[in-house]
Amino acid sequence: MSDRYCVFGHPVAHSKSPVIHAAFAAQCGQDLMYEAILAPKDGFAESVRGFVAAGGRGANVTVPFKEEGYRLATRLTTRAELAGAVNTLLFDSAGTLGDNTDGAGLLRDLTVNLACRLAGRRILLLGAGGAARGVLGPLIDAHPATLVIANRTPARARALVERCAGAASLFAGAYAELAGQSFDLVINATSASLGGKLPPLPVGIFASGSLAYDMMYGQGGTPFLSFAASQGAARLADGLGMLVEQAAEAFHLWRGVRPDTAPVLTLLRDATTSPPASQ
Repeated sequence: MSDRYCVFGHPVAHSKSPVIHAAFAAQCGQDLMYEAILAPKDGFAESVRGFVAAGGRGANVTVPFKEEGYRLATRLTTRAELAGAVNTLLFDSAGTLGDNTDGAGLLRDLTVNLACRLAGRRILLLGAGGAARGVLGPLIDAHPATLVIANRTPARARALVERCAGAASLFAGAYAELAGQSFDLVINATSASLGGKLPPLPVGIFASGSLAYDMMYGQGGTPFLSFAASQGAARLADGLGMLVEQAAEAFHLWRGVRPDTAPVLTLLRDATTSPPASQ
């Protein structure tokens, strides 16, 4: 029988992960099946246990279960520990390993697919939830000149800064405090785009030549990307590349081989017709 993998979410019907991992498996000659599982909002752990009992080898975890996945894991990678959230689970004889591949996926999309230099740049990260926590460590490691976390509830952003005590040039605050500042890279890690909304951003935050990046993906521009375009951002990107790259990182954890992401990303770009979505 083929090895079984899945993505747990609520909702999850929109997920492109089954298509991505099927393409990876075909490319790498791996015998596996991958499905999307709608877990009840109050039944994630039970759904995972049922999947493992049925022979499941690994799983991706998307909204709203990333923090619950973190608590469910019996051991964690360093990057999952720092994030406080998990998007990848590996089931083996030692228990359940929790990993977070979001940060690695984002950085590869930014630096390889989009050729965006991060060292010495001014970066703004919008949001302080699980998505932001998943990418914060790798962004810090990229040595930006400044990394600002802004959130509707500034105390949550400041809590992230405190978790990364010792990180140079890391700041936090409310959206209104961004007035008068400009950034080379602005990353929307909020869920606002899923609801067709825009974080309350002041004008003038996009520097000349800046890149606006929305972790959500879908056909057409999100409200954030539309705002960025109106504010003079030089380049716009959605999170489809991040989705494919973080999936490749998870595939490597599960199967020990790293797929070529470029043809899969091209396949999805040609086929994307859905509204903004997450993993």
